[in-house]
Amino acid sequence: MPITIAPESPLTADGQALIEGSQAALLEVFSPDEIFTFSPAELANPATTFLVAREGAAPLGCVALVDCGTYGEVKRLYVSAAGRGRGLAKALMAALEDHARSGGKEAVMLETGDALVPAVALYKSLGYRVRGPFGDYPEHPASLFMEKLL
Repeated sequence: MPITIAPESPLTADGQALIEGSQAALLEVFSPDEIFTFSPAELANPATTFLVAREGAAPLGCVALVDCGTYGEVKRLYVSAAGRGRGLAKALMAALEDHARSGGKEAVMLETGDALVPAVALYKSLGYRVRGPFGDYPEHPASLFMEKLL
């Protein structure tokens, strides 16, 4: 079955399950005060596009793009255990970047952490570079800030 990636509501049962999976994965690595994530309700606003990867009806991953004016911010990149090893994170990021470009964004930025070694490797392989904090983020020892110019 082909994989599809399309905008959906983060408030659906599937959207919430993916976000819960993302939160659980982060809590395996970071303490709650080191996590700067958005809840389903926070992602459900007109300034955010929530993309879901599916194989048939099965949700396998998600990512969100928050419209921050001249740039977009990546939130909640997550691929479930059933979807891993299939290039879904890369496909979700490509869809997110296409959406950002079509919306006239100059860059995509994100906050992650050095402890998320596979995620950092993915972002670097996609052309993201380390930068300082942006937006309202404080300088934090667990945070790593990255950007890609579009």
